[in-house]
Amino acid sequence: MNDQNQKQLGKTLWNIADQLRGAMNADDFRDYMLSFLFLRYLSDNYETAAKKELGTDYPTLGLDDRRVPLALWYANNPDDVPEFEKQMRRKVHYVIQPEHLWNSIANMARTQSDELLRTLQDGFNYIETESFQSAFLGLFSEINLYSEKLGKTQVDKNKKLCSIIAEIAKGLAEFSADIDALGDAYEYLIGQFAAGSGKKAGEFYTPQQISDILSAIVTLDSQEPKTGKKDRLTSVLDFACGSGSLLLNVRKRMGPHGIGKIYGQEKNITTYNLARMNMLLHGVKDTEFEIYHGDTLTNDWDILRELNPAKKPQFDAIVANPPFSYRWEPTDAMADDVRFKNYGLAPKSAADFAFLLHGFHFLKDEGVMAVILPHGVLFRGGAEERIRAKLLKDGHIDTVIGLPANLFYSTGIPVCILVLKKCKKPDDVLFINAAGPEHFDKGKRQNQLAPKHIKKIIDTYQFRNEEARYSKRIGMERIAEEGYNLNISRYISTAEQETKIDLDSTHKELVEIEKQIRESTAKHNAFLKELGKSLLPEPD
Repeated sequence: MNDQNQKQLGKTLWNIADQLRGAMNADDFRDYMLSFLFLRYLSDNYETAAKKELGTDYPTLGLDDRRVPLALWYANNPDDVPEFEKQMRRKVHYVIQPEHLWNSIANMARTQSDELLRTLQDGFNYIETESFQSAFLGLFSEINLYSEKLGKTQVDKNKKLCSIIAEIAKGLAEFSADIDALGDAYEYLIGQFAAGSGKKAGEFYTPQQISDILSAIVTLDSQEPKTGKKDRLTSVLDFACGSGSLLLNVRKRMGPHGIGKIYGQEKNITTYNLARMNMLLHGVKDTEFEIYHGDTLTNDWDILRELNPAKKPQFDAIVANPPFSYRWEPTDAMADDVRFKNYGLAPKSAADFAFLLHGFHFLKDEGVMAVILPHGVLFRGGAEERIRAKLLKDGHIDTVIGLPANLFYSTGIPVCILVLKKCKKPDDVLFINAAGPEHFDKGKRQNQLAPKHIKKIIDTYQFRNEEARYSKRIGMERIAEEGYNLNISRYISTAEQETKIDLDSTHKELVEIEKQIRESTAKHNAFLKELGKSLLPEPD
């Protein structure tokens, strides 16, 4: 499926969502819509594998036959079902009963079956509990099919689900040839729902344009970015992964076999489920990723709590867009936490540096970390100043990129990208000021970074270019003189040079203008005289 068709599929599904959600808010409807899309993906994937497994035994139905082929095979081969399901658990790691497959559910929706709601709930429960891998546990836990938001009575809820599913099935039917496109449609819908949910969007979505910059930076060689992209990343981590779009962007840049394993952590249960669905929908096998539901700041993920330094997990690339200036409650014990003890604790009012230090602790010596943060981290005093100063003195801050305001759905404030490395070659910090009006396209609701703007940022980082009013390499001595303040305007002047005025040519222009005024006044007065009107005064 080409890019145009993929976009069209996303738009088709979004229009359906817009028409059908009624009084339901975008966030609530998102969870239903994306879950049904995900069931369609799981079903297509399952039926493709079943066809391969059964070979010539897989039933062939006529064009007008609305039944699901697998349902016919189950009915004709009851004794072979247990062995078949055992094989499917081994090969695709989950089982879907024929009556729970998307095509079965869609047929029920078309015929307005009274049993659709119950059948769908049974299907969700079965996939969660009877699957082989933990990646499927609780995937649909936040989808309440019995919610009053779908209707007051059971009949109303069933009817609403029938209309939603029938419309989705109709919309998908035109694009049924390529299941890979569902991943892109899913990503498109997440972006559209994010646009409609304001501040909440920051919890689960990083705009694609910013995601592109981060993924490009962490996939370049850390010591010699100008040599290009790394051949392979053993592991990549996003410790505040939202719907997983940043991680998927890194994977897209590296290719499907360019990353050993993807790791993500997410505190919000609904968003955590979105991220797992998003991974699977983009063809990431459940053995190739691990998304953990938990609190990054308290570090409750067992694999990251390894006390033996030799066994401590470390990552080639770390990307993150953590919540901005998040209020947190650090305990006294946290002062001795291995992540923070060499730097001190971030203030209660803003956990930005706590998130940064968490990620940095797990970065490999030759790895790269790129994190999106509010500008305050560059200049705020107190505890943040002490953390910033130590990171700079130890040579860990590589690049500071200032971005335009109003790029996010969730906030209008300008943000920056900090690039950190455990070991970096240049004894300076590269500052990039990409916030000027010529470096983005102004939009009505959101500002946009066009491909040329994104390319300029990436090229400047990669080749460490310097350009007046845009980028500059600043030595540590100068940064120390500035009290380890990283405010970009201290190092890059954005003021335009005053244009020299040519007095002779300006005088000639003014004389010519005065002459034209006299001639025009005389001509106008001639008309007024003919009409017997009062004349205009002659110019001095």
